[in-house]
Amino acid sequence: MSGRGKTSRVAAIGIAVTVLMFVGGAGSRARGRQGEIQAPLVTVHPAAKFDVSPPLRSLRGSGAKDDVPDCKEAGCGTSPGGADADQEQKPEEVAPAPVITAQGAAVEQKSQGKRAAVPLLDSLDGLGSGFTGPQGTATFRNPSDNSLAVGPDHIVQIVNTRIAVYSKKGAHYDKTGTVLYGPAATNAIFTGFGGACEARDNGDAVVRYDQLAKRWLIVMPIFGRIAPGEFSEQGKPAPPGGLDNPGPAVAPPANPPQPPPRTPHQCPVKKEGTFAMCYAVSVGPDPLGAYYRYAFERTLFPDYPRPAIWPDGYYVPTSTGDDVIQKHDCIADRSKMLLGQPATEQCIIIDGVNFLNNADIDGQKLPPAGAPNIMLAAGGTQLKKIFEDDGIYVWKVHVDWTTPTNTKAEGPAKIPVAPYHYLCNGQLTNCVPQPDTDRRLDVQGDKIMQRVVYRRIGNRESIVAAHAVATQAGGGGVRWYEFRLDKKRDVELYQQGTYAPDAFYHWIPSIAMDRKGDIGVGYSFGGIPNYAGQRFAARREGDPKGMLSFHETVLASGEAAQKNTLRWEDYTTTAMDPSDDCTFWYVGDYLQTGDENYRTKIGSFRVPGCK
Repeated sequence: MSGRGKTSRVAAIGIAVTVLMFVGGAGSRARGRQGEIQAPLVTVHPAAKFDVSPPLRSLRGSGAKDDVPDCKEAGCGTSPGGADADQEQKPEEVAPAPVITAQGAAVEQKSQGKRAAVPLLDSLDGLGSGFTGPQGTATFRNPSDNSLAVGPDHIVQIVNTRIAVYSKKGAHYDKTGTVLYGPAATNAIFTGFGGACEARDNGDAVVRYDQLAKRWLIVMPIFGRIAPGEFSEQGKPAPPGGLDNPGPAVAPPANPPQPPPRTPHQCPVKKEGTFAMCYAVSVGPDPLGAYYRYAFERTLFPDYPRPAIWPDGYYVPTSTGDDVIQKHDCIADRSKMLLGQPATEQCIIIDGVNFLNNADIDGQKLPPAGAPNIMLAAGGTQLKKIFEDDGIYVWKVHVDWTTPTNTKAEGPAKIPVAPYHYLCNGQLTNCVPQPDTDRRLDVQGDKIMQRVVYRRIGNRESIVAAHAVATQAGGGGVRWYEFRLDKKRDVELYQQGTYAPDAFYHWIPSIAMDRKGDIGVGYSFGGIPNYAGQRFAARREGDPKGMLSFHETVLASGEAAQKNTLRWEDYTTTAMDPSDDCTFWYVGDYLQTGDENYRTKIGSFRVPGCK
């Protein structure tokens, strides 16, 4: 994906070259504590390459090596493959417990819900230690970066650099959990595509199910710089409106050898070249079928992608790294990519903000035509040792595919909430104690966790979000919110709560809302004498505000300590089942007796009364 090669390909498909512009206006200036934010920059990236793949079921990868981030020490951010040993605190370095304000303590739920626990409907072991499938076994590295998507007949899971597809009971399969594909390298989907997407198997890949189009979306970042001329042959681009023809699928080769165990190191840094984001959009509803594939070059390190589906685009916020306070919100042209046509990606660069999350649609009811996407961030700045805030910050993101100069992110507007303090002062810190070891686990306490979910019920539009905060009892709790949009499409707080039913730790939450307005959230649970495991809590629409009214359900009880690293998950996923729009699916990590590394557990739940 050299610059020289891209120029010729862009000319061939008739797309304008990259444009850099300022997006001004008072709306792009911050207020309050986020006042250092500058007017966002927007860049437009034409696809450096696009084609259509053979069916995924026929692809096994090309033996590509795991990609190495082009960064140093903490600059690798939350990216897997960074120099974990260099980033981690020493075990004795533990943040002191903060003072929780009366206003913050006032929203704590200090006991479990009185309703009976939501039933666990299905449970299966996913990618991780002990996993086997049609492609054999695999080596998994920390953190797991758990991503999950659910369709009418399939479940797709990505854990860092590996992907698997499972059956889901319904019209096509008589039971849930049969491994249909995997474990395969995540970039197996880019076999035959050429360039860095095929050559490098990168972590932080994420999968989503686009319920509106009945398609699957896979997004994989490229963390190592692509040197000029490194990939001289990208293949012939498709003519306008057409598709590349990769030819018939060949017999799959043997599963590529697993990479050797990673050793502590500092990542080499290249001075020249670009990064990239690789997209794959399924041609139809079958995740094992063909995919439209795209590569977009990026000038900035694309860490920690969190894709969101909106009618006018695929929104993918990323971070430049953890030693710089800079984020990007990139939007890919969804309508073009669903047809396999030439497409562009527009990126808005925003300085001085926390990790961004765009609203991701659940359900079939759309926002009003042309409505901007809502983007959220927590307050505070870990790099400046500001670990607390009393606001959630909101942007309205509008993309214009005809006139990119009109693309903008208006905000941030501060939404006042109960004061909160990052759990254990943020990310990459010693936090959750474990039995049998002095190794504590990281909690990613500085950010709103994926997904931020948009749900329309009648004329009501809700957005739910969650993050981990310190609690009065001394452990960690799940702070969760339901926001609603008013007639002016401004965001207002409807309800909030901190789920802290005990002095243990509840962290790395992932939240969603079903078609009735019931809310469910999955999270990690731990703290001595408990090994880290996974739990799920929920509330019914109409229950007292700020309360998770159902007793928590245990998805996976931990049986052993993770001793090899403090990195724990980085994120998990709660996804809604499109078959009924009532069933929550959640995935998270745990260890069984004798395990030295994590395994994952996938489970489904349904709030009684949702049909």
